[in-house]
Amino acid sequence: MYVAVKGGEKAIAEAHALLAKERRGDPAVPELSLGQIREQLSLSVDRVMSEGALYDEDCAALAVKQARGDLVEAVFLLRAYRTTLPRFGYSQPADTSRMHVRRRISATFKDVPGGQVLGPTFDYTHRLLDWSLAGEGKGGGTEESWGADSGVEVPSPMPRVLDVLGREGIIESEGSGDDHEPADLTRQPLDLPAARDVRLQNLARADEGFLLAMGYSSQRGFGSTHPFVGEIRMGEVEIEFEPEELGFTVTIGEITLTECETVNQFIGSGEARFTRGYGLTFGQGERKAMSMALVDRALRAPELGEEKKGPAQDAEFVLYHSDNVEASGFVQHLKLPHYVDFQSELVLVRGLRRAVREEESGHDS
Repeated sequence: MYVAVKGGEKAIAEAHALLAKERRGDPAVPELSLGQIREQLSLSVDRVMSEGALYDEDCAALAVKQARGDLVEAVFLLRAYRTTLPRFGYSQPADTSRMHVRRRISATFKDVPGGQVLGPTFDYTHRLLDWSLAGEGKGGGTEESWGADSGVEVPSPMPRVLDVLGREGIIESEGSGDDHEPADLTRQPLDLPAARDVRLQNLARADEGFLLAMGYSSQRGFGSTHPFVGEIRMGEVEIEFEPEELGFTVTIGEITLTECETVNQFIGSGEARFTRGYGLTFGQGERKAMSMALVDRALRAPELGEEKKGPAQDAEFVLYHSDNVEASGFVQHLKLPHYVDFQSELVLVRGLRRAVREEESGHDS
């Protein structure tokens, strides 16, 4: 029994009150609204939705606010809320080839069908602090600058870049033969060896920082993965669902997705071809999608007959350590009382030290 825990209800209530006070901050400063978080901290909201495995911008914004901007805690909150929701079916596979594109680039071909669409990105900024944003309501440009490229019409749907290679037969087909009914990682525990559909589900919910580090390690030699970005596209995709009582699909909404496909080193000799890496996230999250594609390709080493040379190629290492909710819980449980465990080890260490001293004193005499 942890004696120190007894009677701690009042202390815990006070801790909750203090947390609420710290979250609110100075009352003289206007409180953030969910609309402000959703619209102006949209990349944080997108990350929380992706790693929380729930596409709901308002709920994700609330989680970010409640967690005081701690995105891992916000993911935990959203994941917990998600478990309370009933599930009434599965949507049809999202067809990203019909995406209403807002950003689409390729690093493999300069001239691609539909053209390069830069879209909203930090890639071409100078990474200098914009002091105009420090003044409330004064930063962010004008309405005229917001729509500076609105005169360029983006074709929709926009053809896939890698279809060019696919028509020549020099890149593996999509799916790589994995045509079985996909598993559902949210209802079935992770088991190894995991098929690619399970791995991709795991990576889609994985911590972005962890995937970024794993992807980077594979580029530096711990995995022999240095691909070309075939295509990154971001935009809105219709979600379709087939109700049992209707027998045909209906569009139930539209969500924002970011997709990345990479072109990796070829395999084979006589039938040489390129291989693919794949990443997909909710919202605008191309760093996560790119990292996911890198790790996806690295994890395919066994099926492609490649030597495992790095942690990014080790499915157990990657899949069991990539979930920030699980990792955070296991690390932070160390803050819970471990008095009995520690006392037992303390008694053991003291006993061993006492035995050594007694033995040394016996030799001295």
